[in-house]
Amino acid sequence: MTADTATNPIKALSPLAVGLILLALTMGGFGIGTGEFATMGLMPFMASDLGVSEPMVGHLISAYALGVVVGAPLVAFMGARFKRRTLLLILMLCFAAGNTASALAGDYQTLMIFRFIAGLPHGAYFGVASLVAASLVGPEKRAKAVASVLTGLTVAMLIGNPLSSWVGQVMSWRLAFGFVAAIAILTVVMIFVFLPPNPTEKRSNPAKEMHDFNRTNVWLSLLIGSIGFSGMFCVFSYIAPTLQYVTKAQDGWIPVAMAAFGLGGIVGNQAGGWLFDKLGFKAVGWILLWSALVLLVFPFTAQSLPAVLASCVVIGTMVSLSAPLQTHLMDIAGEAQTLAAASNQSAFNVANAIGPWFGGMAISAGLGWTSTGYIGAATAVVALAVFWYADRHLNKEAVAVG
Repeated sequence: MTADTATNPIKALSPLAVGLILLALTMGGFGIGTGEFATMGLMPFMASDLGVSEPMVGHLISAYALGVVVGAPLVAFMGARFKRRTLLLILMLCFAAGNTASALAGDYQTLMIFRFIAGLPHGAYFGVASLVAASLVGPEKRAKAVASVLTGLTVAMLIGNPLSSWVGQVMSWRLAFGFVAAIAILTVVMIFVFLPPNPTEKRSNPAKEMHDFNRTNVWLSLLIGSIGFSGMFCVFSYIAPTLQYVTKAQDGWIPVAMAAFGLGGIVGNQAGGWLFDKLGFKAVGWILLWSALVLLVFPFTAQSLPAVLASCVVIGTMVSLSAPLQTHLMDIAGEAQTLAAASNQSAFNVANAIGPWFGGMAISAGLGWTSTGYIGAATAVVALAVFWYADRHLNKEAVAVG
């Protein structure tokens, strides 16, 4: 054992130990993803129980997303003085508390507040977890390590969200949020057991992070995420009522559609990490182009159950945008690693807020449930234009530095 590994237990970890740490971090992502997407599969049942419309339940999704947007940079900044292991434990305990409160909420207004609170730890958790995962492997495998943490989100779409939808239909939507809280507590135990303390870990400097964070390329990347993901959420947030009212499918098909979306998310997540390792930042442009095409096709599939389920799989592949943007931000953020990594989740959830909002406005205006596909495609095109400008700016900056 070298002196370096003796003082830094992270560098002395065996492959099995690394795998268990990644499993613990992924479990946290699974819990967060299940909590984030549960409302989408339970929308008709929550609307009936709370005495509100489906678009109003969509506002609960936006409330959670706004909690992420506010919490990600704020918690990352305030938590800079904590070691990453300690911060991960605190964040998951807070997430468990927020979802327990959501399960016990007495009315719509109270639930709105608790969904906002539950979203506060979300972004900082993924930011810190991504940094821990990247530190466990070599530079050439960072995108894949980050993708492994984000796999928790996609597995939540495949298993957690359909399961929570089924529980909500058969018993109560409140039990779905209780299930999420239990996963969060399990994650706390796993991180405590598997992730060793690192006494040599370098603490973040909040002032330095803020300075390095304020870069044009960082803000452009965040803008791409906040616009580029909104189309996916615009469609997916209203997939349950679309199945009911357009496809005329029975309620039992809603969990199947959630699982189909999750299957696409798993494929897309792995493909996104692979693409970034091969193409770098240009992978983002190809993913956005793909996103625009699949969203345009969605309205033409909604009348047929097999076609709309296939469309759910394809739309789920839009998740492939996440790992490339997360890794790109880690590359360009300088000393603002924690803040930038967490803020990517803010961007993701700006999309989660504005997507259902745009979709709800279109539906309320009488444009129909499938209008979400056209609106989503438009946002992907706008994000593609931002990417084109960001790529040019990145190249100019590289030439200037060279």
